[in-house]
Amino acid sequence: MTDPITGRPTDHLPNRELLRLSLYWLGLSSIFAGVNFILSSRLEFDGLVPNKDEAGRTLFFLTIGGAAIAMIVQPTIGSISDYTMSRWGRRKPYILIGSLLDVVFLAGIALSQDLLAIAAFVALLQFSSNFAQGPFQGYVPDLVPASQVGFASALVGMMQILGNVAGYAIGGLAVTLDQYALGLIALGVLELVTMLSVVIRVREGQTPKSREGRSWRAIAAEAWGTDILRERSFLWLVGSRLAVLMGGGILTNLAVFYLARSLGMTQEEAGTAFIVMVGVVAVGTVIAVVPAARASDRIGRKKVIWTSCAVGAAGLVVVALATTFAFALVGAVVFGLSTGIFLAVDWALMTDIIPKASSGRYMGLSNVATASSGVLAVAFGGTLMDLVGGSFGPRAALWLAVGLFGVGALLLRPVDERRREDVPVAAGPVRALP
Repeated sequence: MTDPITGRPTDHLPNRELLRLSLYWLGLSSIFAGVNFILSSRLEFDGLVPNKDEAGRTLFFLTIGGAAIAMIVQPTIGSISDYTMSRWGRRKPYILIGSLLDVVFLAGIALSQDLLAIAAFVALLQFSSNFAQGPFQGYVPDLVPASQVGFASALVGMMQILGNVAGYAIGGLAVTLDQYALGLIALGVLELVTMLSVVIRVREGQTPKSREGRSWRAIAAEAWGTDILRERSFLWLVGSRLAVLMGGGILTNLAVFYLARSLGMTQEEAGTAFIVMVGVVAVGTVIAVVPAARASDRIGRKKVIWTSCAVGAAGLVVVALATTFAFALVGAVVFGLSTGIFLAVDWALMTDIIPKASSGRYMGLSNVATASSGVLAVAFGGTLMDLVGGSFGPRAALWLAVGLFGVGALLLRPVDERRREDVPVAAGPVRALP
């Protein structure tokens, strides 16, 4: 049931339902974690670029088009799904179609040997992945009551990081075994399996919003309506999320360059070392994610996110200074703790402050930060790495990442963390951008 005034769900959900609800995040998160690591490795070891000092900028070229598509598709399709009526509900058709197309485009990347073709398939993969992700993100606001948001967000955060771990592990094995195509196919299989947990078993939540005679084009344009500018806390939180995710993205997207150049590893050593590094990050994340969510219920979301920023910056400092792989692993564990704290609590805070009836739209808009963070991390961190050059190039990028965690903490200050139903926001007409 749903509260008719606040739009907040009221039915308590069993833990198995919350687990099913979050499981698809594992498959979604694994896709670009694995793809980005495989692309980085091919640039470093497979001869796709003749000059390795151009690898960072080339990786940016391969991903920028897809990131732009993701920023447009995810909020737009998420908003459309808020109004969709079908026998499968308002979210599931998009999840199924997007997941099936992901497999097709992963195969395209696997079979491509030309940089332009790879860039095209990465862009198509961003389209299909965000076609599914935009509507899927509406499920937590659709179904989870206020008393369970913290725990549900902890599960979402855990599945996101486990998805990253799975994607990086598959990518690392592909690099170690020199089987890039097989690794990309494995990513597609993992996503399909987790997608079925949602499409087959998760029930629908709120009824679709009425279109009131408007065309689908007008509904799509509503995603970008200027009413969003009134949601000041939402906008500041998106900016904070972008900065923090960019900081983490510099480490994960440029890790292969760090291992090869700063620590002097071969292709096989780098692939194996990255799997170990991802493993210790996962341990830190799993340890932190549930306690962080519970702590945020007691002391507030913002305090816990600020703690995450401080811990994450400390972990990156250790990695940036490390002269041995063992030293770098210490920083990776600390960074993992930060990641677990952030993913659980940031998601809960976003769920608390958005309008529930338009959850697909707002969660899609919030993940403009997620979609753009990786490519922006490569754009700034990768460019800095190339400009500095040599073994210190990846380290310079990591120092930039430390600064981004500070920016994320500052941008969080204006956010009002009270639940939306506790602070009613005056409604006004929605105007689409011209």
